[in-house]
Amino acid sequence: MPDEIQLSPWRDFPLEPLVLNQMKWDFVLVCDKHKPGSKKDAKRKKFLAELEKKGFIIKKIEDKKLFYGVHAPSEIFQKYQFLLRNPDGGVQNHHTQENVPTTTRIRIVNFILQNTEISCEAPFGSEQEQRQGSNPETLQKLIKANVFEAAFPLHEKGDLRILLKRNWAQWRKILKKQPIEAIRSYFGEKVALYFAWLGWYTRILFPAAVLGLLVFLYGSFHFDSSQVSKEICEANTTIMCPLCDQKCPFWQLSDTCTYAKVTHLFDNEGTILFAVLMALWATVFLELWKRKRAEVVSDWELYRWDEDEEELALQLINNPEHTLKEYRHSYIRSTILLFLVLLMITMLIGIAHALVIYRVVATVLFTQSNFEFIQEWASTMAVMTGAVLHYITIIVMTKVNRHVALFLCDLETPRTFSERENIFTVKIFTFQFFTYFSSLIYIAFFLGRINGHPGNYVRIAGKWRLEECHPSGCITDLFIQMAIIMTLKQTLSNLVEYLTPWLKLRFLKSLANSKNKDKVHMEKGPQDSCKEQWLKNYQLSEVNVFSLFDEFLEMMIQYSFTTIFVAAFPLAPLMAFFNNLFEIRLDAIKMVQLQRRIVPRKAKDIGIWLQVLEAIGILAVIGNGLVIAITSDFIPMQVYKYTYSPCKLQNRTDINCLTGYINNSLSVFRVQDFEWQMKLPEKLPDFMRSEITECRYRDYRNSDDYNYSVQFWHVFAARLAFLILFEHVALCSKLIAAWYVPDIPQWVKNQHLQRKYENLQGELNNSADVTGTTWIVSVSSSIMDRSTEV
Repeated sequence: MPDEIQLSPWRDFPLEPLVLNQMKWDFVLVCDKHKPGSKKDAKRKKFLAELEKKGFIIKKIEDKKLFYGVHAPSEIFQKYQFLLRNPDGGVQNHHTQENVPTTTRIRIVNFILQNTEISCEAPFGSEQEQRQGSNPETLQKLIKANVFEAAFPLHEKGDLRILLKRNWAQWRKILKKQPIEAIRSYFGEKVALYFAWLGWYTRILFPAAVLGLLVFLYGSFHFDSSQVSKEICEANTTIMCPLCDQKCPFWQLSDTCTYAKVTHLFDNEGTILFAVLMALWATVFLELWKRKRAEVVSDWELYRWDEDEEELALQLINNPEHTLKEYRHSYIRSTILLFLVLLMITMLIGIAHALVIYRVVATVLFTQSNFEFIQEWASTMAVMTGAVLHYITIIVMTKVNRHVALFLCDLETPRTFSERENIFTVKIFTFQFFTYFSSLIYIAFFLGRINGHPGNYVRIAGKWRLEECHPSGCITDLFIQMAIIMTLKQTLSNLVEYLTPWLKLRFLKSLANSKNKDKVHMEKGPQDSCKEQWLKNYQLSEVNVFSLFDEFLEMMIQYSFTTIFVAAFPLAPLMAFFNNLFEIRLDAIKMVQLQRRIVPRKAKDIGIWLQVLEAIGILAVIGNGLVIAITSDFIPMQVYKYTYSPCKLQNRTDINCLTGYINNSLSVFRVQDFEWQMKLPEKLPDFMRSEITECRYRDYRNSDDYNYSVQFWHVFAARLAFLILFEHVALCSKLIAAWYVPDIPQWVKNQHLQRKYENLQGELNNSADVTGTTWIVSVSSSIMDRSTEV
């Protein structure tokens, strides 16, 4: 079937085939072959006719689907350059479009396509519908209605894409510097800034990763020498209370020797310094990124570029009669939205509670297992399986969160696309933060602190007891949860992210080369190369407005893991560093080889994501302060060391000052005081030869009335004092670092100052030339007038 060329109203002659082959097709629209005269067929023709009215040239190629190449007229780009005073830099000939960057062409054409509307009145529907019409339909709505299947710009065949393939989008280039200027020229400023930020973030992660590794190695070197671990390993006469109500056995504290040693890997003296330095690192990273961004965009001439002004210009180019959409605010709508957001957050917290219930029930079941290994590690296995279940919940709720955030954005009726993107970003990050961190917050700050005590346990539905912390602390539970979620997220997610488009492309290529496939032979002619190119681009994986957004969101969640609870997981920066080395090349390979070309976006910074990073930095100070003050045993150890230890009470210097800490931190409970729900095992454990009358549990309580002891309040006061001191010192350090490191380097400021000076000097010289010419003309006219009079 021959190619169909639909001509614009101002063109009444056919284009030569040579001209068609040389023409640059800005976009390709794909649709199924609809039944002639059907509603979808009519909408397709109507939409193409609207583009035709705007001067677009449309080329049709028929295969198993219909492909429409779209070429925009030069007048559109001339208007753009005139309205925005040629924002792409350089002196250009307004009678040609040769100097219009490809990224600018694609961006403008995409805006016009997305904002071209058709009415759906006749000839379908009832007479009333035909009279009243219906809401105009845009390309996005037509795609949802299956009128069109896809709309995408084409990958280029030129040297730039080859350069990106060879020097950037390859695994063996993993340690090579990124060609940011080439990325900008091909994908636009927003994508270039994303990779510039990701590369800088990865580079700055290296010192944090080394520091976290040193903290871990310090714990490893003292793996067997910790006084607390020694006491737990030697406590074979310390009988601990049962972990559940249903015939769970009494157990020896020494059974958890390995667990105590692992805890010391992360809960040691180096953790405190590491947490303070990471809070400072987060601030320094942001300040250094602001400087790096200023350096990156200094030659892009975007400092005077305004996103709102560009969108207004594009609206007027698309429709000269466009009605200005003004800023509006409704307190009623804001109140409703706030209520819905809080309702969603409440639901996410409820899911975290469900995970808590799972761990409580799982602990009981594992403790009653017939396998000795499972019995011994019941609590740890409950935490580990709970972490896997948490990850599955994250996968499901990510999709739910996206739909809810989009729905709330529609209710808010944003004025522009950029405003809509900012609103969506805030909502989806908030929902994702609670999805990822609600369970972690419970483990860090509530686990083992709201469960009551023997004789008065807090129970779920009056049946299942809440979990307890290990005698050496709860920080290992937090570490296990973080390690599993972060590992699964960075391995499985990346594998799916890469393998899905790669396998799809491989499958389509093998299908195309299969002898059994029905081949549609292309007609020989100059249009064959277009068809081949369009089909190759169509086979690539789809991209949408969320493609780059998803990459940013993934990195923000990782940054949260790396900073907020890093005191419990010092290896998080190291894991993030290695992940990002692969992430950069993975994203590059996807964008260049496996996905359709992303629509370029103009930007001079990373937008609202910078505010998200600043918010995470503040949360990091609060989170790490709380982890050290509440989750870690650092404060109770210091209180014991300087108040209750033999070094203090007996003035002894020949022993470790933490000697006796474990025995001091365990309270005594009389077995006869257990509640009626407690069913003790009929058979005594092997290590007991007589009846058990007392057992120990982790808390600071009196042995007679089970009320909090004086030491509890000493520890509580010390925790609170440390938290206030830590956060004030960390926040002050952040403010000092932010003040000390300028956002923009001096040479960049001087460069822009020099440009302003030269521009003003040129304007002044031009003005002087014009004034002098005017004076000469005036004098000449005066002389001529006098000559005439004579």
